[in-house]
Amino acid sequence: CIAGMCGAGKSVVSDFFIRQGFQYLRFGQITMDELKKRQLPISEENERLIREELRAAYGMGAFALLNINKIECLLEKGNVVADGLYSFAEYKILKERLGDACKVIAVYAPPSLRYARLAERKQDPADKTGRNRPLTPEESKSRDYREIEKSDKGGPIAMADYTIVNTRDLHYLYSQLEAILHE
Repeated sequence: CIAGMCGAGKSVVSDFFIRQGFQYLRFGQITMDELKKRQLPISEENERLIREELRAAYGMGAFALLNINKIECLLEKGNVVADGLYSFAEYKILKERLGDACKVIAVYAPPSLRYARLAERKQDPADKTGRNRPLTPEESKSRDYREIEKSDKGGPIAMADYTIVNTRDLHYLYSQLEAILHE
């Protein structure tokens, strides 16, 4: 499972593992599917509405509870990278259910770097997943605060099995991931 704040590089890390033959699951796809079902446009406000509704209905472990069966089915076929572990409740559910099979990698980059990355993102109009959409620095900071305060996002980052620092080039990032992969 990949944890980290928005813009830290979770998708880049996930893509690395996909290239290594891992199957892919995006925790937040549930949010995107619900937006599509309700015919709502992808926006920070609409995503927040859905995330908060799901957590109100299922608790802070909502995304783990709603994805655990998918993860287990994928694990029957091989290794899985799950992008976007959020809350400490989700972390505990996955660790309890999957035990040592669940490894968490926290991706870290400082806010100033993440906000610059997010502002520079170019969204492909054909991409309906919203996976790599741009955010303004104000939206990024607001999202950070909400995710830390309302989503308990710090827990999985603090309890991660591995922490990688994504502040330099891709070679530096990939060398850290290679070390984890070969461990």
